[in-house]
Amino acid sequence: MYWELKRRVAKGIPVYQQSPLQNNVWEILDGDKDDFLVYDRCGYLTFHIVLPYSYLTYPYVEAAVRATYHKDICNCSFTASSWLANYSLFCQPVDYSESPLAMRMARVCWWFYFSKVIELSDTMFFILRKKNNQLTLLHVYHHGTMIFNWWAGVKYVAGGQPFLIGLVNSFVHVVMYMYYGLAALGPQMQKYLSWKRYLTCLQLLQFFIVTIHTAVNLIADCDFPDSMNAVVLAYAFSLIALFSNFYYQSYLAKKTKSP
Repeated sequence: MYWELKRRVAKGIPVYQQSPLQNNVWEILDGDKDDFLVYDRCGYLTFHIVLPYSYLTYPYVEAAVRATYHKDICNCSFTASSWLANYSLFCQPVDYSESPLAMRMARVCWWFYFSKVIELSDTMFFILRKKNNQLTLLHVYHHGTMIFNWWAGVKYVAGGQPFLIGLVNSFVHVVMYMYYGLAALGPQMQKYLSWKRYLTCLQLLQFFIVTIHTAVNLIADCDFPDSMNAVVLAYAFSLIALFSNFYYQSYLAKKTKSP
């Protein structure tokens, strides 16, 4: 049955068969050896097909595979992937296996890294449009370094401790781009945008959360590379310094200078 399905599916769609040396995966999955379990590219179970519908003379298996893989997308998030994998907030080693949940988290990390590539394009557009007044040290440093940090993260520690960084940062960016979206609607929206300083506070809060989370893990006996924790900690300190200076210059210094 395995080779028949392997022959039928489209090129690029993975089909796996359990090794005789592995633990009985069917007991873990609450299934039977004649069942078909179809997972998407994030490791999410989309179909569990049982006898007699799992016979390849029926169209159900092929239809399930086509429905799952007809688009090269998957419903991934740090929240769902960490919850499904039972992640720990205080000590989470990286799962380097090719299990569905480990691969799901690795893909989430890759998409987060890709979002940093898109953010860097924001800086490039400022340069091309000669918007030099918006090219601050904070902007260039933050966007220019995040892409390299997450490249290293995806390459060496795709999952584990950094999941909290991506989770918190994703939430902050949802709020941040909501603000920018409202601002782009025109001057009539300015009366609804008086909370910009609190957006900066939210950004600072995320860096303090990352600092505490990383420091605890660095001190604790956790199977996660200390070198990575040290890099994250140093980077978080640099962002706290830059964002604190931005907050002071934007909101406190102006009040001091005003009559």
